[in-house]
Amino acid sequence: MPVTIALAFLWAPSARFLGHASRIIYFHVPVAWVSVLAFVVSGILSILYLFKKNSSTPDLEKRAAASAMLGLVFCILTLITGSIWAKISWGTFWNWDPRETSIVILLLIYIAFFSLRASLQNSSAGGRVSASYLVFAMIIMPFFVFVVPRVYPSLHPDPVINPEKKLHLEGSMRLVLFAGIISFTLLYAYLYTMSCRILALEEKIEDADDE
Repeated sequence: MPVTIALAFLWAPSARFLGHASRIIYFHVPVAWVSVLAFVVSGILSILYLFKKNSSTPDLEKRAAASAMLGLVFCILTLITGSIWAKISWGTFWNWDPRETSIVILLLIYIAFFSLRASLQNSSAGGRVSASYLVFAMIIMPFFVFVVPRVYPSLHPDPVINPEKKLHLEGSMRLVLFAGIISFTLLYAYLYTMSCRILALEEKIEDADDE
């Protein structure tokens, strides 16, 4: 991560037409990617929870929620970095651009999940309802991330950086961007692993209290 930050500010050149503001791409794109990855992981774990019938099932539901929480955090970071970029490029933090609006809707969908999960904690069917919600959210997520922003006209600089739907970046810029994606992906993996360890410790404490 420190190497990625150093390369982003000290080595990679700025993008054409966008100037130094383009350097935020090395953080905005990776956190957006990780938010999608975390939501997909939560959806897959939820599917496993719904179809597996053994003692590890409750653990799968909790792990799915943990990944969804990390996805929510990275989604907020996506919104923040995107707003900073908008301020630099467009002069204001918020423009109701299709990409901005779609990410807010996605954010609200997962905030609603945690509200739903909290309200169903004492329900026997709470786990299955929460898991079903995460599966549904994973299915509709691509619509808000990939479809809506491309259907409506947008101020987003993607047409400048990525014309013809190809990654037209200088070699050094592409290298730093991929380094950022790898760095933030590893950060997600580390945080998710720590979350699972915390869940395991909580279960052991609950078992000890029951005894």
